[in-house]
Amino acid sequence: MSHDLYLAARQAMQNAYAPYSKFPVGAALRTEDGRIFSGCNIEVASYPEGWCAETTALGAYIMGGGGRITEIAVVAERMARITPCGGCRQRLAEFASAETSLYLCDEVGVVETVRLGDMLPYGFKGETLR
Repeated sequence: MSHDLYLAARQAMQNAYAPYSKFPVGAALRTEDGRIFSGCNIEVASYPEGWCAETTALGAYIMGGGGRITEIAVVAERMARITPCGGCRQRLAEFASAETSLYLCDEVGVVETVRLGDMLPYGFKGETLR
């Protein structure tokens, strides 16, 4: 199932707006019911106020009605095995579980699969703020 998610992330990466870093990134999320939401990084001149690919994908996911995220794929044009930044790890943890599969990709497909909880073992929990 991960290859189609990789392809969605790779297609999203093609739409990246990265005129400053020249570092296009794509991400795709799959929900429990099989829907896929993707996003790319979007840079703006007031760096670092742009959006990461994962953040853009989460925006599409929320606008699409959300649901339980079961898989995530991330790909970059110039870096194999790219991982979400710290902020995106926390954002993803808000909507996915520690057991969610995170696919780290290169230019041809999935290179490594990790659990989201392994990427953010001590993330903030929403119930702490209630």
